[in-house]
Amino acid sequence: MKINARLKKIGDLVEANSFCLDVGCDHALLDIYLVRQNKNIRAVASDVKEGPVLQAKKNIRQEKLEDVIEVRLGDGLSTYTKDIDTIIISGMGGRNIISICKNDMKNFKMVSTYIVSPNNYQEDVKRFFVKNGYYIANEEFVKDKRFIYQIIILKKGKKKYTKKEFFFGPVFLLKKGPLFREYYEREMKAREILLDLLPKNFKYKRYKTNKEINLIKQEIKD
Repeated sequence: MKINARLKKIGDLVEANSFCLDVGCDHALLDIYLVRQNKNIRAVASDVKEGPVLQAKKNIRQEKLEDVIEVRLGDGLSTYTKDIDTIIISGMGGRNIISICKNDMKNFKMVSTYIVSPNNYQEDVKRFFVKNGYYIANEEFVKDKRFIYQIIILKKGKKKYTKKEFFFGPVFLLKKGPLFREYYEREMKAREILLDLLPKNFKYKRYKTNKEINLIKQEIKD
């Protein structure tokens, strides 16, 4: 089955011998890819909607993987069980990811590893996890067609980060590279457009946007 670049990158970042819960699995393409990597990975594909769950079951049956992928119908972390060590949440807004976790804090804090790929509000997601006892173990960019996505791996533990590290990502700041530059050039242009559109009386928003533009300029300059 064909899998897009974003899901493939997420799958490649999952550690061997993991038992994963894929929240919002859609058609279970990631889960099928995961267990085919010969890394002794098991998976639970879960979704809140019956349509994707039925399609996931069909795809898994077609691939003859029923013994290593279980499908569960449920909302957010409600499908979590104690044998799961890794939760994957991708392809949705950052605030939605935070909401899913906040709605079930008991289960949320039981998990040793999260792999998240929010479409936006990445800084908010990082701050939420760090505040609740996780540290940023790894960060990767992946380009899928014309879009560039962040993938963030969070593990149980405590670390302190500066405002700059939260804004860019502490691991991204160490790695940098071409996708870092391209991603933040786009972010800078988006803020420059916003600054032109913001009314003059939006003083704090203009100040904050200007500050972020200058911060990005400093990091991506040659």
